[in-house]
Amino acid sequence: MSQTPLSSSSCGQPPGRRSVLRGSLAASAALALPTVGAAAAPAQALSGRPGAAWGVQAGDVSTNSGLVWVRSDRPARMIVETSATESFRNARRWHGPLLGPGTDFTGTTPLRGLPAGEQIHYRVTLADPDDHRRTGEPVLGTFRTAPARRRSGVRFLWSGDVVGQGWGINPDIGGLYAYEDMRRLDPDFFLCSGDSIYADGPLSPTVTLPDGRVWRNVTTEEKSKVAETLAEYRGNFRYPLLDENVRRFNAQVPTIAQWDDHEVVNNWYPGEILTDARYTVKDVDTLAARARRAFSEYYPVSTLPATGEEGRMHRVVRHGPLLDVFVLDMRSHRNANSPGRQADDTTGILGAEQLAWLKRELSRSRAVWKVLAADMPLGLVVPDGATDIEAIAQGDPGAPLGRELQIAELLRFVKHRRITGTVWLTADVHYTSAQHYDPSRAAFKDFAPFWEFVSGPLAAGGFPANALDGTFGPDRVFVKAPTRANVSPMETPQYFGEVDIDGGSGEMTVRLRATGGEVLFTKVLQPGRVGQ
Repeated sequence: MSQTPLSSSSCGQPPGRRSVLRGSLAASAALALPTVGAAAAPAQALSGRPGAAWGVQAGDVSTNSGLVWVRSDRPARMIVETSATESFRNARRWHGPLLGPGTDFTGTTPLRGLPAGEQIHYRVTLADPDDHRRTGEPVLGTFRTAPARRRSGVRFLWSGDVVGQGWGINPDIGGLYAYEDMRRLDPDFFLCSGDSIYADGPLSPTVTLPDGRVWRNVTTEEKSKVAETLAEYRGNFRYPLLDENVRRFNAQVPTIAQWDDHEVVNNWYPGEILTDARYTVKDVDTLAARARRAFSEYYPVSTLPATGEEGRMHRVVRHGPLLDVFVLDMRSHRNANSPGRQADDTTGILGAEQLAWLKRELSRSRAVWKVLAADMPLGLVVPDGATDIEAIAQGDPGAPLGRELQIAELLRFVKHRRITGTVWLTADVHYTSAQHYDPSRAAFKDFAPFWEFVSGPLAAGGFPANALDGTFGPDRVFVKAPTRANVSPMETPQYFGEVDIDGGSGEMTVRLRATGGEVLFTKVLQPGRVGQ
């Protein structure tokens, strides 16, 4: 997102989940939200046993597999047990990695051969590497595997933009309260659409709002300046885990994690040299490598190794016959930000290799719905400074230019291969909206109609709606946005989206939601259509 961050100036909880949440919170008691500042050592650490006070989380869950994450407070062996019941009768044991300083004491264990369409209960135990009989208190979590048959249906949420523009964990408003609203809906998974942290956004202890009220932030050493070192990036990824809402959510809802710019620095692109005086490290590629490593340590992502130095962010997460989620990386392979008026642009925002991969995987997909999880919107003009463009649309409503050329190629491919059920989901712009794209309104006409839905932020400043670019014929059917820039979460709701795919009819219902339970907009899409 191009806005400059501030400097230091209705469903109930499902049966059977209660004990899971109690276990997660018991292990996290030392990080209780009202405590401002660094977390105290958990009680179990006093006994010399490993502690997992940062909770657990699962990621990239499919029909028969998933990833489970934990962080220890000292060297430990990660042990995971899974069961069909909360009693852990007939539990299956998985021996995970040795957790140490090389990964900031984090680790991920892959679980394979799980039953499809079932509730999986898991518990993570940390064992002393020299004496496996010395273990910490188990931390509990749960998730549902994707159904092998379509009759069960799929429901998930998406949003992004967490702790941005100077708005951190505020105990006075219940912390990162949007996560509790989302948890109560009990989705199958959560798609985090980027800007999962703001490594370039330091937090001040207090911020005075326009109406005179005072916003209070929980602060940490790593959030006192822009992140440059690996330790500072790690601290930024740890920061949301200080919040009880986030830990409770993570114990119940698996995540598909995506990154965008603020995981590194605002509006970055490969090869960029910073002019921002706050940074002593000016080489963005160096910063991105450190951020990528920290990202891989703090999120369970299937394509990234523990070091984050190899592998890739873009991937397909297959969620049974109803849904494939194509997680795009519009950051790592893009060309430099510019006015975006090039008549020939093969790199674009995805890069040639990722575009070829996306075409190939879309052609292979047999899922009813293909969600294109984009970390940036398509037809919204997102500027970078006075002249450059940060996203795709550059404000010229005519024929495709710059990065639009690559998107035009993709949309043409989808039409001519008659690929059905494509829907674009994104966040980034800090408001919520629905755009319908139609060639009858467009300068570029060789594509089938499609929808793009925007939601966010989860815990960041709200911003006015961006201008539309007419190249692909967007019609803003719905929008909910503040009228001024950087409105705090104390003054405006936060936003997330819900997608519900019916197992019988295959219909996809998209709802744009505000915190507090309000459904702002609903759209029902029919399956099996090239465009609608």
